[in-house]
Amino acid sequence: MKRTLVAWGEGYLYRPSLIQKLLALILLPLSGVYCLLAYLRYRRSTPKNFGIPIVSVGNLTVGGSGKTPLIINLAHHFAQPAIILRGYGRKSVGMLVVKDHTGIRCDIANSGDEAMLYATTVPHAIVIVSEKRETAIEHAKRMGCEMIFLDDGYGKHAIQKLDLLIMVETPNKFCLPSGAYREAQWHSKKVFTLEEGSDFTRHVTITDPTANMVLVTAIARPQRLDAYLPLGIEKYYFEDHHFFTYEELHTILATTHATSLLVTHKDWVKMSSFTLPLSLLNLTLELDETLITTVKEYVYAKKD
Repeated sequence: MKRTLVAWGEGYLYRPSLIQKLLALILLPLSGVYCLLAYLRYRRSTPKNFGIPIVSVGNLTVGGSGKTPLIINLAHHFAQPAIILRGYGRKSVGMLVVKDHTGIRCDIANSGDEAMLYATTVPHAIVIVSEKRETAIEHAKRMGCEMIFLDDGYGKHAIQKLDLLIMVETPNKFCLPSGAYREAQWHSKKVFTLEEGSDFTRHVTITDPTANMVLVTAIARPQRLDAYLPLGIEKYYFEDHHFFTYEELHTILATTHATSLLVTHKDWVKMSSFTLPLSLLNLTLELDETLITTVKEYVYAKKD
């Protein structure tokens, strides 16, 4: 039931049917109120300088946009970065250091899938999850980090930072609940907008492919993977941040007679402990040198 509702919601926001478009029009007054409240919240915020360079990578819409691989790439350009995120889907609450200089400090249930992905792919980074980003920033400073990446931090207007916004194509430009926008791109707020094909390019390879793979994934808007999949592959979609069980994955393999599960890296960190055949859909980003230079110049100027 939950999976069906999630699929309906993603269709409503990104691939609406005629009935869904009519519903969006009916809800427009609520969208106006939502957007006004978001604007008032922005105008009341005063950015605070935390005494450490902070770079936010985010997007304006709900659902995935490629923030995680972008941060992973950028983090490799710094010696002592911290990565701070809310940790959606985790079982823990409050601030939690997922990884410090000694290694990973908790299991994936408490870290959440995205935080564990950062912890395993950026071995030199501190990774912290916290609902209150300000608390995590102060803790990262005390741990000796040179700079901080905020995952999905555009809406944190009370934090002084460099804002990188990944632009996502949507069928309308309305705020929730009529459209996919959580917030507008406020004209008085300086941001650097990033577009695929000019600021970054995706590269996808499959590690350990087999003859008969079945796609199993729990990411937002999984249809965005279609361009990188083998033709005719069977697909199983779960809600974003879903924690898989051995039984449900084994059932998929048995039902489809597949030789392996094709998964993203975000899915892989939740499945790697199972004794099941996995093929990794490995996504990397090639960043434009101008973007890398922009981030480095901001960080080093703030440190001076």
